[in-house]
Amino acid sequence: MLFYEPLFITIFPAFYAVYLLTGGVSARKWLLLIASALFYFWGEPVFVLILFGSTAFDYALSFQLNEPTPPPTRRLALAAGVAGNLAMLVVYKYADFLADNLNAALSPFGAHRLPLLHLALPIGVSFVVFEKITYLVDTYRGTSKPAATFRDYCLFALFFPKLLAGPILKYHEMQDQIAKPRSVEWSDFGTGFLRFSRGIGRKLLIADPLGSFVNTVFAADPASLGASHAWLALGSFTLQIYFDFAGYSDMAIGLARMLGFGLRENFNAPYASRSITEFWRRWHMSLTTWIRDYLYKPLGGNRDGDVRTYRNLWICFLLSGLWHGASWNFVLWGAYNGLFLTLDRVFLRDVLERCGAVIATIVTLFIVMIGWAIFRSDSPAHLTTFLSALFGMTSANDALEVPAELPFALALGAIVSLLPATAFYPVLVRRYEASRSLRAITIAALVVVYVLAIARAVTAPFQPFIYFRF
Repeated sequence: MLFYEPLFITIFPAFYAVYLLTGGVSARKWLLLIASALFYFWGEPVFVLILFGSTAFDYALSFQLNEPTPPPTRRLALAAGVAGNLAMLVVYKYADFLADNLNAALSPFGAHRLPLLHLALPIGVSFVVFEKITYLVDTYRGTSKPAATFRDYCLFALFFPKLLAGPILKYHEMQDQIAKPRSVEWSDFGTGFLRFSRGIGRKLLIADPLGSFVNTVFAADPASLGASHAWLALGSFTLQIYFDFAGYSDMAIGLARMLGFGLRENFNAPYASRSITEFWRRWHMSLTTWIRDYLYKPLGGNRDGDVRTYRNLWICFLLSGLWHGASWNFVLWGAYNGLFLTLDRVFLRDVLERCGAVIATIVTLFIVMIGWAIFRSDSPAHLTTFLSALFGMTSANDALEVPAELPFALALGAIVSLLPATAFYPVLVRRYEASRSLRAITIAALVVVYVLAIARAVTAPFQPFIYFRF
């Protein structure tokens, strides 16, 4: 179920009214859990049962993860829990990818081909698995205690605002909020609704119009593209993926706030970055902090010298690329980012700092955009030809039709995403915060954005969130 489809827009107000009128912490938690389960059941009726079985497995193991359980038993329980969650991810997401590549490697030897499972990828499975691992690791480390009840743990795993595409939550960040949800205040509704409106506007008024053009261009033979259309498509995708994913995060954070929960931020003006290192501190922050806390630091982080640090960065970003999808282009994208993060540490970040803010921002954005070309291309052959088109190495003519709504969406997206990189942005923020009239205008504008976005959702072709594939 999507946050902007008519069914959700119709049901949520009724659910919200019942939630506000429900007295008692226990009753509100049961109501939230049932609603979350139904929300996921609507799109994944089979996998929701597997998910409940997996959460029961985690919950049972968690009581063997802390003191006074002997250390060998604790380590065994943690390994079993992490392996069980990763196995679920491997079966659904990577089984056919592994079988395909193994079949290709063994075909010269006449080996029998492994059958493909052709399992449908459950929506949000990668996000769910990562969050469930945080519960096990946090309990093992003593960062948090096992959930007070199985219901509380299920609510953490299934909490519907963040369920399908994050932000990725750490259990210790949510434990207290889950254990005792606070009462909802009027400010929660107002702030949450405006944040939701911003998100739905980002998705439907910017990302989707850009996405229609991007899909057309990337479905075409890249050899037929001229440089101008290739760059226009790449620029459109650069904005589309940001406003699509950040839009979902805004909607999730807004809905959670309306229910009295606070979720962590997921984006912080990433295209204003002046280095790749800074970009990854601003982009999909819940994933990068997860990688830092549950992968990079356990590997040794930057504690054992430069060579091991670079190795750890590459491992983390290769796995980050693979997390995004079972395809070699995602692995290549992870390696590409690992390379530039390493170059940042060696010399690139210092060079860009000496070049000044404007040059540093432009160079960083260029590196990011080439990375998005890797991300969006569906094969190495497509990527190679598309890069050739970008740099004018094809003889094609730009004959594709540009949709009428594309220039507006492109201009608006560029202004919104690049404004924080300008020198006068802090001045604008201070004036906004000091002016009640500007805040009132913003509120009115967001209400209009909400109405326009809903109108477009009803009339325009459906486009799923990009990160639903992950």
